[in-house]
Amino acid sequence: MNKSRLSTVALTSVGLGALSLFSACNQKAPAPKKPNIIFIMSDDHAYQAISAYDQKLIQTPNIDQIANQGARFDHCFVTNSLCSPSRAVILTGQYSHRTGARDNSFSMRIKPDITTFPMLLQKAGYQTAIVGKWHLLNKPKGFNYSSILIGQGNYYNPDFITNGDTARAHGYATDITMDKALNWLSNMRDKSSPFCLMIHNKAPHRDWLPDTTDFQEFSKDLPLPATLFDDYSGRGKAAHEQMMEIDKNMHLYNDLKYNASGPIPNDAPTDLRRELDRMDSAQRATVLKFYASEDAKVDTSKMTHREFVIWKYQRYVKDYLRCIRSVDRNVGRLLDYLKQAGLLDNTLIVYTSDQGMYLGEHGWFDKRFMYKQSFRTPLLMRYPPKIKPGTVVDAMAMNLDFGPTFLDLAGVPKPDYMQGTSLVPLFGGQTPPDWRKAVYYHFYEYPGWHAVKRHYGIRTQRYKLIHFYYNVNEWELYDLKNDPEEMQNVYDKPDYRLVRDSLTTQLRLLQKKYGDSDSLAEKFLEHDKPMMDRFKNVY
Repeated sequence: MNKSRLSTVALTSVGLGALSLFSACNQKAPAPKKPNIIFIMSDDHAYQAISAYDQKLIQTPNIDQIANQGARFDHCFVTNSLCSPSRAVILTGQYSHRTGARDNSFSMRIKPDITTFPMLLQKAGYQTAIVGKWHLLNKPKGFNYSSILIGQGNYYNPDFITNGDTARAHGYATDITMDKALNWLSNMRDKSSPFCLMIHNKAPHRDWLPDTTDFQEFSKDLPLPATLFDDYSGRGKAAHEQMMEIDKNMHLYNDLKYNASGPIPNDAPTDLRRELDRMDSAQRATVLKFYASEDAKVDTSKMTHREFVIWKYQRYVKDYLRCIRSVDRNVGRLLDYLKQAGLLDNTLIVYTSDQGMYLGEHGWFDKRFMYKQSFRTPLLMRYPPKIKPGTVVDAMAMNLDFGPTFLDLAGVPKPDYMQGTSLVPLFGGQTPPDWRKAVYYHFYEYPGWHAVKRHYGIRTQRYKLIHFYYNVNEWELYDLKNDPEEMQNVYDKPDYRLVRDSLTTQLRLLQKKYGDSDSLAEKFLEHDKPMMDRFKNVY
C-alpha cells in the first residue's frame, strides 16, 4: 500500500472514530441495571447455629460465604417471634396489629387489601417467585410462580401447591425446595427481566427430622448452654409458667424419636408418625434404624434427672443441627449456580430466619419470648455493588425493614403505609446519626401453644423493657451490658428508676409511632376469645 493510501485509511479511521465518539456523547447512557433479589429464609434458624455468628455448635461454610463476601448484621430483631406473623411482617413491612396475622392459632391471614413488596416489584417489571414454606392462610399474590408447602409442610415426600395445583414430590424438603428454586432460575423465568426469588425452607422447624444423609453428623456431645438449668428466680410469672422446657415439655417420641419403631404414646403429638407414613420403604428403614441405634446407646431409666435433661438437650440439638446441614449444603448449590450463570455480581443475596430459637438457653426450645435468643434473628446480605466483604453492621435492624430495602434497591418508592426503613444506608457498616435508637416488639398468642404470655416491649442498645399482660400485669427490665443473658429483672431496683422511666416514655412514643396501644391490645383480646376458649382447658 502506498503512502497516499495509508494516509487515506488513517484519516478515514480518525474521522470514523471522531464521528463514533460524537455519536456516543449524544446518546443517552443505558439505564442502570436493576439488581436481582434472592431472599433465603429458614424456619427457626437460630443465629447461634450459624458459624458466622458463633462457632460453638456448627460450621456453616456456605451460609458464611454470604457474610464473608458481604455483611453480617449483629442486631437484627423481629417484631413478633412467631412463624405466620413474621412472614406477614416481612411481606408487608408492617407490624402484626396492622397486617391481621398476629398469631399461629387463630390469625394467620394478611388483610386482603394490603399490598406486599413482591406485588410492587412485579408491577415494576420484576419476575417474582416463591418456593417452600408459606404458612399463611392467604393464597400467594404478586408472584409469577409459586410452589409452596401445605401448612407446616413435611420433611419427607412433601406436598407442594404449584400455581394452584397440588402434587407430592419425592425426597427431602430442603433439597426439593432448592431444586424448584434452581429450576425456576434456569428454565422458567423471563431472563430479560430482573427477578425476586424467595426461598423458604421448612428446616430446621420442629420436629427436627434430618435428611438420612446427615444422620452421622454430630456424633460427639455438644457444649451445654450456661443457662440450661435456669430456675427463673430472677424473673416473673411469664418465665415460670411457660410450657417450652426441654425438661418438662419435650416429647420423647415425637420430638426426640425415642422408640420411634414402637407404639405412639397417648400424650404424644402424631407428627412423627405422619412423617413415617409418608416415607418410602427405604427412607423409613433408614430412619428407624438410625434412631434405634441411638436408643441402644443409652438407658434412660438409670439416669439422674440432670443426666436425663442433658441427654434430651443433646438429642434435640443434634437433630436440629443435622437439619441445618442440609440447609447449608443447598445454599452452596445456589451460590454455585449463580456463579456459573454469571448472576453473582448483580444479585442481592439475603439469608435470614423468620425469628430466633432457643437451643437450650434457659432450658427452653421454641421461640415467642422477647428474651434474646428468639427476639434476635440472623441477617446476612451479599451485594458487591454496595457492600464490601466482611462488613459488620452494629445498628439495630428489623425484619420490618426487609421489604423497604428491596424496594429501595429496585428503585421502587416505598409506600407510606410501610413502617420499616431501608437498610441500604447501613451497607457501608456505619450507623447514620438519625438511625433508630430502639426497637418495638409485641407478641399476642396467649392462651396458645407453649403458654408464653402476651407481652410487648422496647429494646435499646443497652436496655430491654417488657410488659406482660392479659392474665398478669408484670414489668421486667434488663441491663444487657451487665446481664446479657437476661437473668435478673431490675425493674424495681432504685438504681434503675430513671432508666425505667425513660424507657417507659420511649415505649409509649414508639407505640404511638407505629399505631399500637393498650386499648388496641384489649380489642384483640376480645377478638381472640374463640382461640382462647380453645386453650382454656390446656393452660
